Amino acid sequence: MGREGGYHEPVMVAQVLEHLRPERGGLYFDGTVGGGGHAAAILGAGAAASVIGVDQDMEALKVAGVRLEPYGERVELERSNFADAAESDARPLSGALLDLGVSSHQLDEAERGFSFRPGTVLDMRMSAVPGAATAADLLNGWPESELADVFYRYGEERRSRRLAAAVVRRRTEQPFRTSDDLNAVLERFYGPRITVQDRARIYQALRIAVNDELAVLERGLIALRDRLENSGVFVVLSYHSLEDRIVKDAFREWSRDCICPPELPVCRCRGAALGRTLTRKPVMASEEEVAANSRARSARLRAWKKAV
Repeated sequence: MGREGGYHEPVMVAQVLEHLRPERGGLYFDGTVGGGGHAAAILGAGAAASVIGVDQDMEALKVAGVRLEPYGERVELERSNFADAAESDARPLSGALLDLGVSSHQLDEAERGFSFRPGTVLDMRMSAVPGAATAADLLNGWPESELADVFYRYGEERRSRRLAAAVVRRRTEQPFRTSDDLNAVLERFYGPRITVQDRARIYQALRIAVNDELAVLERGLIALRDRLENSGVFVVLSYHSLEDRIVKDAFREWSRDCICPPELPVCRCRGAALGRTLTRKPVMASEEEVAANSRARSARLRAWKKAV
């Protein structure tokens, strides 16, 4: 399955289908439809399956619409973030899929501002809603303490306060507009030993802050869990430790019979697990898939099944 319209090949398709089992039929929620790769696989594997495909990116929805057109009324496409879409609909789901992260297409489009290649605008908005704050707006306007928190929490930068101070010094001289402005700060901050990973961590931190990604993930996990039918399955593909930790902790908590504080002598919570985790450890892509699709290298798949 090749790239469609510049969008990445879907990751771990066989493993996704193994857990979702679309041959059962029913309604499946693809909260990050992208170019439609996973959705096409779900529809192709289950003649009685239908898919709600959600994405914030209008270009992605256009590409997905062309790719999924042969499936006709079995497909619904919606422009939204997956948390809003999950919360705004009450239809029960046989399965849900979230493939988190930025698409190859978004990285390749300079005007989207996700890349640290020279001359890239500092935008990073997933949906480019008019009036929404861009990465440049954050760098130029957020207090130093908030920038430090972004670099520390989302970029795991131990010297976050020093980096935030360097950003504030730079913006008093010249506002941030493109990747060249931010790269200049990073090159001075990290020195000649700066790595691609250093740049990627800071750009990732800004992208997460611009789109409030972790809060959206936490909301979406709960909303989709509640919409799953009995025995419905939830699959999440994450690409960095912050997302994966949120998913792991959620699946673990939902799989516990009791979530009361240990000091309580009698259980006062739900008293029964909401379901069970299907993947004790995250599933990683095979060496063959990584060789064919570099995006699969950092992918971690976790799956959870709702109780009967």
